Amino acid sequence: MEHSTPQLKMKLWIEKDGKNAFGMGSAALLRGVNQTGSLAGAAKALGMSYRAAWGRIRKIEERLGTDVLVKRGGNKSGYELSADGRAYLEAYEQLARSLEEEAQRRFGELFGGLPACRRGGTAER
Repeated sequence: MEHSTPQLKMKLWIEKDGKNAFGMGSAALLRGVNQTGSLAGAAKALGMSYRAAWGRIRKIEERLGTDVLVKRGGNKSGYELSADGRAYLEAYEQLARSLEEEAQRRFGELFGGLPACRRGGTAER
């Protein structure tokens, strides 16, 4: 029987007034809008309805107190990230990367020598 080794997993979000203002889902949605140029395209790629995606954007904007999307051109031209939306996405992604790297390094230091966490995954009995 092959044993896998434990892995560190983390979730990161920003709260305002005790409510989730921006997290992994928010970042994925903004990243999707940035890549597809539309909220509908981002929602589809994430398996969300347009209505759910639009509701999430409204909550983000309400809680952060700023617009994260701006309409591009006419009514059917789609959306793009506002300057604040781009800044939040970039800052969140940079923070998430640096915290993940440091957490994985510390996990290895603190847990690496413990049974089941050693490379090979088996504890001696």
